[in-house]
Amino acid sequence: MHTHPALRLPWRILVGTVGTIVILAGLIMLVVPGPGLAAVVLGLVIISTEFRWARRLVRPAQVWFHRAERYGIRLRNDLLRRVRERRSARRRTLPDTPSAE
Repeated sequence: MHTHPALRLPWRILVGTVGTIVILAGLIMLVVPGPGLAAVVLGLVIISTEFRWARRLVRPAQVWFHRAERYGIRLRNDLLRRVRERRSARRRTLPDTPSAE
């Protein structure tokens, strides 16, 4: 789309329109039940593919989401490590069961 000069403007208009509709739906969903904030961010991400001002707005959210993802992975790994330690400690402290003779 970017290489053909006649399609560049209609493409930008289409992307801007779709992004704006998603943002407006997200704003409505902030009042009524629904994933409002996620829709607003998604609309900004759609618009940021074509417009630099939207890219500057989305960048801090991307950084925040990457930090939250790393934090979640760290929490999951810590939880799994603690579960494994408890299981191994439980196995070490269980008495041997007598054999049926």
